[in-house]
Amino acid sequence: MKNKSVTIKEIARQLGISVSTVSRALHDAYDVNQDTRKKVLALAEQLEYKPNPFAISLVKQQTRIIGVLLPEIATHYFSTVVKGIQDVAYHVGYNVMFFISDESYEREKTIVKNLSANMLDGLLISVSIETTNGDHLKKLTDQGLPLVFFDRYLPDLPVSRVIQDDYKGAYHVTMHLVQQGYQRIAHLAGPKHMEMANRRMQGYIDALRDARIPIRKEYILHSGFTHEDGIRDVSKLLAVRPMPEAIFAVNDRKAIGAMMTLKKSGYLLPDDMGLAGFTNAPISEAVEPGLTTIEQSAYQIGTTSCQLLLDRIKTPDQPPQTIVMPGNLIIRDSSKKKIMKIQ
Repeated sequence: MKNKSVTIKEIARQLGISVSTVSRALHDAYDVNQDTRKKVLALAEQLEYKPNPFAISLVKQQTRIIGVLLPEIATHYFSTVVKGIQDVAYHVGYNVMFFISDESYEREKTIVKNLSANMLDGLLISVSIETTNGDHLKKLTDQGLPLVFFDRYLPDLPVSRVIQDDYKGAYHVTMHLVQQGYQRIAHLAGPKHMEMANRRMQGYIDALRDARIPIRKEYILHSGFTHEDGIRDVSKLLAVRPMPEAIFAVNDRKAIGAMMTLKKSGYLLPDDMGLAGFTNAPISEAVEPGLTTIEQSAYQIGTTSCQLLLDRIKTPDQPPQTIVMPGNLIIRDSSKKKIMKIQ
C-alpha cells in the first residue's frame, strides 16, 4: 500500500516502535540505532512518506519561507538577482515568496503592512524608486524579522545590505570617456534621493575633477530609470549650448533611450556623441553600435544577499554588514571615438 498522506504514526505502528523514535530517525538524530534508522527510512520511502512542512514549522517556530520585495521583475537585472536568490534558498530547503512594489512607495508600504514577523523567516528588499522613509520596514525589524537590503537601500536603517560598487563603476566608465578624448561629458542621473544613483553621480563627478574637467550643472539631469526617461533627458540636452560630446547614463535602459533619440536626430555614435551606460543588460550588446557599460554582478548579488539573510536568521545578533560587489567595464563601439592621426 502506498499512501502519500501517511504519517509518522503509521510508520511507527508498522515497525512497532515509538513515534518519537521515527521522528528522530527521519531527522538523523545521533541517539537512534543505525539498523532502526535504516528500517524507518526504507519504510518511509516505500510508503512515499512526505513530511508536513507546516507541522515542522510549528515545532521549530520557523516557516522555511523568505520573502523578496522587488521594485520590478521584468528587467534582466532583477530577474537575474532572483535566480541567484532562488538557487541559494532552494538548496537549503527554503521556499521564496515574491512581492512586487511596481516602483510605488504606497504599494511597498501596503505589502509590508500586510506582512507579519511570523509569516516569514526573513525578508530581502530592494526599495522602490519613490521610497525615502523606512518607518514601515523598521516596524518589521522591531518585531524581530531579519531584513537584508540588496541593490537599493535606505542608509538610515541599520540592517545588512549587498550592493554594487556603483561609485567605482561610474568613475571608471567616465574616465574611459575622458581617455577617448571627450571633454564635455553629460550625465543622465537617477533620482536625487536614491543612494545608488547618487553614488554613480559622485563617481562621474570625481572622474571629471581628477581629469581637470569643469563640472557643468546643466549637463546633469535627474529622472527615473526607464528608456522613456532617457529619451526625455537627451531631448533636453540637445538644446544645451555648448552641447555635450558624450553621455554617461545611470543605467542601460536610459542609455538606450538616449541612443534612440540621438539616432533619430541625425547624430552618429561615437563620432558625434559618445555614449555609455551601467548594467550590461543583454540589449546593450544587441544594439548598433554596441553600448559601453559597467557589468553588474546581478547573480552574485542575489546569492550573496540570500546567504547573508540565512546567516542572520541562524544568528540574529550579528552586527549589520555591507557587502560591495565589484563591476567590470565593458568597452563597445558606442564610446570608441575615432581620433584622426596626423600623418
